[in-house]
Amino acid sequence: QEQLEESGGGLVQAGGSLRLSCAVSRATSSRYAMGWFRQAPGKEREIVTAVSWSGDTTYYADSVKGRFVISRDNVKDTVYLQMGSLKPEDTAVYYCAAKRTLMGEGHAYTAEYAYEFWGQGTQVTVSS
Repeated sequence: QEQLEESGGGLVQAGGSLRLSCAVSRATSSRYAMGWFRQAPGKEREIVTAVSWSGDTTYYADSVKGRFVISRDNVKDTVYLQMGSLKPEDTAVYYCAAKRTLMGEGHAYTAEYAYEFWGQGTQVTVSS
């Protein structure tokens, strides 16, 4: 079964940047739609951004538009989340998620239930 390995979290000051990475290991498919979710203390997990397997289709939550960028390297089965202009309200545990897709499918999934595999999460803390 696939495993997702996240890295890149940490502590950063407001206005700073961080880059998260998520690699798919033990892959059983050659095509994965990917997404990043986050969960802040006392809140439900929410979608941050998602990307189709090809990378042609992306989705961003309104709260991160213009500040975060999702990208992927399909040779490495890795997805990245470049976070800029970070705010204290971005503080959360960030989770990577993956869904096996069919050839030609270009959907970026935003619902948690759509994803089959999840990472353990990486903490991002933004200080004011």
